[in-house]
Amino acid sequence: MRRFFRKKGPADVRPAAVAGRFYPNNPAELRRMVEGFLREVKPAAGPAPKAVIAPHAGYVYSGPVAASAYAQLTPARDTTKRIILLGPSHYAAFDGLAATSAVAFSTPLGTVPVDTAVVRDLCSRLPQVSVRDDAHADEHALEVQLPFLQVVLADFKIIPLLVGEASDKEVGEVIEALWGGDETRFVISSDLSHYHDYATAQQTDAETARIIESLDWKKLRDDLACGCRPICGLLGAARERGLKCRNVDLRNSGDIAGTRDRVVGYGAFVFTQN
Repeated sequence: MRRFFRKKGPADVRPAAVAGRFYPNNPAELRRMVEGFLREVKPAAGPAPKAVIAPHAGYVYSGPVAASAYAQLTPARDTTKRIILLGPSHYAAFDGLAATSAVAFSTPLGTVPVDTAVVRDLCSRLPQVSVRDDAHADEHALEVQLPFLQVVLADFKIIPLLVGEASDKEVGEVIEALWGGDETRFVISSDLSHYHDYATAQQTDAETARIIESLDWKKLRDDLACGCRPICGLLGAARERGLKCRNVDLRNSGDIAGTRDRVVGYGAFVFTQN
């Protein structure tokens, strides 16, 4: 029943929900903004990472940090064909992981196709994955990653998955099932600490970065990273697969825009073969 996939048509493109709020609605302005962020960060050094963690706030706050992660994918512009997008659900409560029946996700830069065959197979094989279009309807965590991917990569499909009440093991099973080869990479969407003063946020986020870099998923908590569950699943898989993690940017909203009395932390992390 929850595995049901109906025949899809043009109406099955998931429209942009936060364009004009989290990022510009005008395509030219959006492209200029993303390209500007990318120009401000260090170019990629070495092979492209298998996975990245990037923040999901409004671009005026977290865009520069997100760009630090996405710049590392530029060496794989033409070879990356599939992006597994994992992020927390902010608006819907559910068990397991929420897939989509949409054939594409739309942004002002165009549509990004969903790998519907992979989604269908995943839902049929793993009971913790089911189609929940209601969870995706208003969610920003995955959508805000798409314009960066559209600028950095050439031709790719996505498997968008929101993580609800799921165990680290359940998330890890999904990641392992989708691991693939050099054509497949993972993007985990997460901010770090929320609404501390500037000094407390710096200290807290630095400790969170050390936890993530050490792949010590048992020490990560929801109050340290809103995408704790998808991050923990990735950390477990990275440890099993012999990947190493490196923090490439760690700032908060007080460094980029806004006041410093209540800030949100942002981190960019890359996972490469050790």
